[in-house]
Amino acid sequence: MTNSSPVQNADIDGSEPDATPLLQLEGFLPHRLNVLSSLVSQALTQVYSKYGIGIPEWRVLVSLGQFGVMTGKAIGARTHMHKTKVSRAVAQLEARKFVTRKANRADLREAFLSLTPAGRAVYEELAPRAREFTETLSKVVDAADRAAFDRAVAQLTERSAQLVAQGERNHGERDT
Repeated sequence: MTNSSPVQNADIDGSEPDATPLLQLEGFLPHRLNVLSSLVSQALTQVYSKYGIGIPEWRVLVSLGQFGVMTGKAIGARTHMHKTKVSRAVAQLEARKFVTRKANRADLREAFLSLTPAGRAVYEELAPRAREFTETLSKVVDAADRAAFDRAVAQLTERSAQLVAQGERNHGERDT
């Protein structure tokens, strides 16, 4: 009787095992989207890195630049960032004098966030550069295919949100 595992079946020289794998990571859509997202985020940091801000701070800055006054909870919902990540980003932007907070008198647990004049200036400088980045990135998609690509991204986003909600409902049912 032979003991066989994928590691044991792999050749020492790194060649593929004899059996067809159940899942090939490089063809797995969630992995491909994650790699794409990671690479795009890394490339985009070149736009805003001179300000010493990272991805979470960038998302908060742009959200406030786009929508004006928001709560941290609203920013988290819009950007799909966890509340602790939003809180840390806000604290860093506050320390840099890019964001200001004003207590919500109706609910002292939350604050209204907005850009300071310095934060607004950074946003107004970076927004056109971010649009240029998007144009440069999207040039690889044929102009005739862009509408279909945008629809596909929107559909994948909507379906993923549905799957998240379904999972949360199913998880809630197991807890009761």
